[in-house]
Amino acid sequence: MTLSCRSVVACLLGFSSIAGAVLAQQGGATAQPSPPGGQQVTFNRDIAPILFHYCAPCHHSGEAGPFPLLTYADAKARARQIAAITSTRFMPPWLPEPQELRFADELRLSAEQIALIQKWVEQEAVEGAAADLPPAPQFVPGWQLGQPDKIIEVEKPYTLAAGGSDMYWNFVFRTPVDRTRWLKAIEIRPGEKRVVHHANILVDRSQSARRQESQPGTGFAGMELKIESETFDPDSHFLFWKPGTVPKPEPEGMSLRLDKDTDLILNIHLQPSGKPEKIQPSLGLYFTDKPATLFPMLLQLENDRQLDIPPGEKRFLVTDEFTLPVDVDLLAIYPHAHYLGKDLQALATLPDGSTKTLIHISQWDLNWQAVYRYAAPVSLPKGTTISMRYTYDNSSENPVNPNDPPRRVVSGNRSSDEMAHLWLQVLPHASADSAFDPRMLLQEAMARHNVGKNPADFEAHYNFAAILQARGVSAEAIQQFEFAVRLRPQDATANNALGAALLAAGRIDDAISHLTAALETQPDNFDAHYNLANALASEDKFLEAIEHYRAAIRLHPDDANTEANLGSALAETGKLSEAKQHFERALRIDPHHKLARENLEQIARDLKNPQE
Repeated sequence: MTLSCRSVVACLLGFSSIAGAVLAQQGGATAQPSPPGGQQVTFNRDIAPILFHYCAPCHHSGEAGPFPLLTYADAKARARQIAAITSTRFMPPWLPEPQELRFADELRLSAEQIALIQKWVEQEAVEGAAADLPPAPQFVPGWQLGQPDKIIEVEKPYTLAAGGSDMYWNFVFRTPVDRTRWLKAIEIRPGEKRVVHHANILVDRSQSARRQESQPGTGFAGMELKIESETFDPDSHFLFWKPGTVPKPEPEGMSLRLDKDTDLILNIHLQPSGKPEKIQPSLGLYFTDKPATLFPMLLQLENDRQLDIPPGEKRFLVTDEFTLPVDVDLLAIYPHAHYLGKDLQALATLPDGSTKTLIHISQWDLNWQAVYRYAAPVSLPKGTTISMRYTYDNSSENPVNPNDPPRRVVSGNRSSDEMAHLWLQVLPHASADSAFDPRMLLQEAMARHNVGKNPADFEAHYNFAAILQARGVSAEAIQQFEFAVRLRPQDATANNALGAALLAAGRIDDAISHLTAALETQPDNFDAHYNLANALASEDKFLEAIEHYRAAIRLHPDDANTEANLGSALAETGKLSEAKQHFERALRIDPHHKLARENLEQIARDLKNPQE
């Protein structure tokens, strides 16, 4: 009997520490020029346009701002406070320095606007003529994008303790789709906004994050997640919530694919309020009939390995750089560090030697981190080198240093640890002289970069191997999988991937060894059971193969290939009637399963002519 094949391309491990959100994108008029001479500054004519545009998206009912700023009475009551925090640029929160490459929806007040606020307060904060007051901004209660096509809520809420340090919790959303759908938007309602600093979504197409839950639906703790994927499917979209966020649909042509059995993982940064808080977020899904035609991806520069910051060090430098193998358009950028981060800069050095500042934050503040989208795509040709230069301050002069007195700080997921990450959303250009997806060329170049930067990086070796396997470079893929397994001998995912690659290369005994090791660590690993069954069947060890095919079916009852292969193994042992049942099941799952149909026809002939 013929065996149905299952792809042995290894799954990719995706790691995310992305946090933050697109800052509010609220329309409306900005302030008029300062009144001439000694003319009276008024709220209605001069100050309201500033507050409505820059402040009200956070400072209105239901949002994270501690008080509203929608009326003259609101502003008058806090006039001196407004003048003080705008003069120091503490508010509105906008971290990047002015630069040539502009960001969309910048929230930076001009010097003239700040001076206007100061003058208004000095002149006793006059209201002005009612006719001068522009319409107040209107904020939509509930779902800001309108009624979602689907609303999903976590199965079980999480109770945040009254005290302690900030923490991260991950909610696993089971998505309600029975076929591939396309999303034009996801709106996040994080629950109790007073204690939610920010939230972001990761797409888990293989349901790998579920394994970290102690019980289904309870979620799990952790700042940085590992997401597994059986296919080449790089992260592509920034999906965030932050106080004041106004959600927007994805750009035309960049809808997000949502498959059956895909989970959405909501990673939430929580800050205790002094009393227990029940957190039960929900997501609004907005579908479109238009499949994606543009496929961006996220690139990550990082060098956490360099993070070993001595106490008292004021200018500790961490760098990384990456050269683009293809032309890209840069769409958005997100820098990330923790409390010791001081000066964060990203540069692009073009092939002609010229440089562009992609972002520069001279006074980093973790509490106001954000994704920054460019007002227009930034063209970066092949051969451009993107570099990050992050400076950290671990001295007692850093007012937000989490340690007093300062102590040695290394990389880690706690906010008292440090990170050095730079994420970029790019839209790669297809190359006329390459048959490969340009995203794959980018991913391979990034994987080679990471392996060279840190030979002890398990994830770098694993992802490099997975990319090579997808491209058909089997010998080098096996070598990289072997590196990964040497770094983590008990890792089930790596052992299964190596075993699958060895099986495809015809090294059956070596494959069986690693697939067995994968199951010793993770007995419920469907792929390892399936691949081990195929390896055993290829050596005519059909009774052992049947055992593992049955285990795989218990884990994935709707897998047509497993049913067909179990039928083939049973047929080889003479159990034709039972084999027939499994071929029929395979065809009920997939009526077009060619090998199941051919084998079923052969079984029918054999049962009709038992002597033959």
